[in-house]
Amino acid sequence: MRRRGFASLARAAAQDLFDQKTAFGRLALVHVIMMAGDTMVTVSLAGSLFFSVSPDEAKSKVLLYLLLTIAPFAVVSPLLGPLIDKSANGRRILVAVSAGFRVVLCWSMSQHLNSLWLFPEAFLVLVSSKLYVVTRGALVPEMARTDQFREHAARVGESGWPEHDLPEEKGFAGFNAQLTLLGTLSGLIAGSIGAGLLKGIGAPSVLIAASIVFVVATVASLRLQRPAKSVREQVASITQLERDRQTLNPFGDVEVSWGLSASAIMRFTVGFSTFLLAFGLRREQAGLKWFAFALTMSALGSLIGLGIVTRVRNKVPESALLTASLLATGIGSALAAVHPSLVVQVSLAGWLGACAAIAQPSFDAITQRYVPPGAQGRTFARFAVRQQLLWVIGALIPVGISLHFKTGDVVLAVLTLGAGFVYGTGRRLSHQ
Repeated sequence: MRRRGFASLARAAAQDLFDQKTAFGRLALVHVIMMAGDTMVTVSLAGSLFFSVSPDEAKSKVLLYLLLTIAPFAVVSPLLGPLIDKSANGRRILVAVSAGFRVVLCWSMSQHLNSLWLFPEAFLVLVSSKLYVVTRGALVPEMARTDQFREHAARVGESGWPEHDLPEEKGFAGFNAQLTLLGTLSGLIAGSIGAGLLKGIGAPSVLIAASIVFVVATVASLRLQRPAKSVREQVASITQLERDRQTLNPFGDVEVSWGLSASAIMRFTVGFSTFLLAFGLRREQAGLKWFAFALTMSALGSLIGLGIVTRVRNKVPESALLTASLLATGIGSALAAVHPSLVVQVSLAGWLGACAAIAQPSFDAITQRYVPPGAQGRTFARFAVRQQLLWVIGALIPVGISLHFKTGDVVLAVLTLGAGFVYGTGRRLSHQ
């Protein structure tokens, strides 16, 4: 059955979330709790590293934090990526471990907000967070396939699902969009609660609340369903030819490698625009209401983008959605550069939120379709490194260099319009 539009996406996401008998439903619950905890950690660090100090001191602290965000992938990619691939059942354990570590780390960070211990602890929190992000990428198709196999088994008995009866895969953009929607809503609610705690009690209370949230996430992670036998066999059955292809071409199919380039540029755009706006608002001495307005617009934009993905995903290829998101980002940035007022810049945050929400689920679906199940863990880890690196590079520019809104908007417009053209034409030529 086709699900179209944002209302259908929201209804499907809610149904899956509250149906805890399904494998994907339990993963959705874990994702909601994880995103709530991560948002609270972000709120607490923003309060202690950005808003509570002078702009110059904030720059140095934010620069250090941005550099720390790259480092976790040095651990996740070479060490934990292959571990994720070894066992489908082991992925559930890794999710629980990533949540359990953050229970202890968030409580410890609450005691060390004014100490140098904060930074190594924040680093370990980021490692745990990225471990979940990478594992989740491999879990989405695994849980979706598990539900399909079990639903089929319930209809035809325990005789199994013959290979010739397998339905044609249409990608996983819809499942990714559901998780993104649930994560966005969870982040909005948790962010509001965290902001209230930050203003009323202080940053340590937000971290203590995050620690409690991760306790719940650990319990929910242990409830993740064991994959169906056929799915476990798929994960374990990566052939030597597929291993050789992964070794010779670590980016996989040409569709995946082109998609990675496009999504990495979008990640650069998100990092660049986020800190361009944050430090621009501080430079203009804008009040906290402007920051809240920007976050709200970005979240609303993400919801709109997810609605678009859901409406067109059965008609428009993911590659076309990636191209459109880049070009739309460029057009929006160019228009914002004409009249770069605070209202326009905050509105641009919503526009970019929509474009990013279209791009990421589309690229995830491309990867999940073209990468063998037994190689998805290390592949998602490798891709996450590239995307995070581009996000940090994008963020470092406006942190290290004071850019006016107009200049930043022009940079975004030129970059994304050029990237959209190169991706759209280059990918097409590579298939000829």
